[in-house]
Amino acid sequence: MKKLVLGVAILSLAACSSVTIQPEKITKLSTQPTYQDSRPFFLWGLVGEERVDVKQVCGNSRVLQMQSQATFTDALLGGITFGIYAPHTVKVWCDNQANLAIPMETNHAN
Repeated sequence: MKKLVLGVAILSLAACSSVTIQPEKITKLSTQPTYQDSRPFFLWGLVGEERVDVKQVCGNSRVLQMQSQATFTDALLGGITFGIYAPHTVKVWCDNQANLAIPMETNHAN
């Protein structure tokens, strides 16, 4: 029983998180990204530096959104290794026919 409680506590501490960057203010995209990859980090994500060249990913297309996310699988791997290995998933959305960005409405006070 103690092992079960400890396992649940460890998994609850390894919550999923994400950081989303948009060069232009648009509605957050949830469609399939143009690029997705898992990048290695260590010691709870404190060690490691990974870069994605969005110009190479999107070419001449406009970058709509970039996201670094600790998915459930990433958190599970971090929990199993006690934070020694803590991967993050990186996603990039480019402006193409599959991703139609919808500009956010701006509320103007009259």
